[in-house]
Amino acid sequence: MTSKIYSDPGAALAGLLHDGMTIMSGGFGLSGNPESLIPEIRKARVKDLTVISNNAGAEGFGLWMLLETRQISRMIASYVGENKLFEQQYLSGELELELTPQGTLAERIRAGGAGIPAFYTRTGVGTVVAEGKPTEVLEGEEYVRETWLRADLSIIKAWRADPEGNLMFRKTARNFNPNMATAGKVTVVEVEEIVPAGTLDPDCIHTPGIYVDRIVLSTINEKRIEKLTTRAKAVA
Repeated sequence: MTSKIYSDPGAALAGLLHDGMTIMSGGFGLSGNPESLIPEIRKARVKDLTVISNNAGAEGFGLWMLLETRQISRMIASYVGENKLFEQQYLSGELELELTPQGTLAERIRAGGAGIPAFYTRTGVGTVVAEGKPTEVLEGEEYVRETWLRADLSIIKAWRADPEGNLMFRKTARNFNPNMATAGKVTVVEVEEIVPAGTLDPDCIHTPGIYVDRIVLSTINEKRIEKLTTRAKAVA
């Protein structure tokens, strides 16, 4: 059987990137971003990308790197945050944005991985979120129909993997990453540690290897804090 383990992030993405593709990118704020794979997409200079992600990184980090090079033409996201470049490109009309409620975004991705083309939710009813979408009254309440999200490529970050691609995530990095792993035609995962087969407790595996196509060790593990808040040290 062909090994799923690749030598470096560039090799892990070889042959997968092309203009106009849709990419899912894991992460919540700056936690769990595929920070070793994103720079390789930047180097490849593929353009007109649709990127599905909770947010778009922060200055100098994460998907911000692809916004800076104008490789992303459309974002499907739930949070603009404090990313000024994201904000500027959207307000200037450079970047198309489909702003989606966070829970709805998570469910659209999960539905894509589960093969469910559409579902109904109360979130967004009566707001701009529901404009142009079918609605239906169920048990006396109005619901808006949302559709699944799928991608040509999912890039995610995990804590540990074995050679079969079974994954464990650590703390907040277990955010959009597990669902995105199921919703990409190809899933590439960068991990902090690759362990021998049989090392991971089956009850502790968050994503089964059947969803993972390629694995690579992370080359960048900065674990940045997006907004550091401190307080003065108490004086005795």
